[in-house]
Amino acid sequence: MTHAHAEIDPPSAFFAAQTARLRETAEIGPVLDLACGSGRHSLAAAALGLDVLAVDRDAEALAALADRAAQTPAAGRIRVQQLDLEGESPPPLPPSGFGAVLVFRYLYRPRAAWIESLLRPGGLLLYETFTTDQRSLGWGPGRDAFLLEPGELPKLFPGLEIELYEEGLTREARPAQTARLVASKPR
Repeated sequence: MTHAHAEIDPPSAFFAAQTARLRETAEIGPVLDLACGSGRHSLAAAALGLDVLAVDRDAEALAALADRAAQTPAAGRIRVQQLDLEGESPPPLPPSGFGAVLVFRYLYRPRAAWIESLLRPGGLLLYETFTTDQRSLGWGPGRDAFLLEPGELPKLFPGLEIELYEEGLTREARPAQTARLVASKPR
């Protein structure tokens, strides 16, 4: 059963604040939305006129996203691909194949260098995920594997130029404690 018509959350306030910067990547290459889930950021990026590859391991979520995307003005801008990001080897995506990589509410530290390698020179990484402070809110992930330590996120991407880094409570209907990073690959 797909949920193509189910309501999805709007893109994060962090994403919304970076739309102008994200639009600049259109000439560099397509957007990759890793662990895209319901596709809230894939749909938002496509609405900006960007071509998007939405990747997740959940086939049902991807089917619902494809159905939802087909019914929007951005139809044809989103491709979906089922991949397990946490398998033994990195998924078969082209190195230096993307103008932007989006990662929201997902953390798998062993893939950080691989994520960095996916960006073309001048490409942009937008990354937002939970910190250990999230535990104090009583919802969301609780395991250390899914929570960033203070100041950890930029250290995961040493080859990128950090343009913005912040941590703290989000400005959303249901606030979360996250780390937020905008970084670019040197040209």
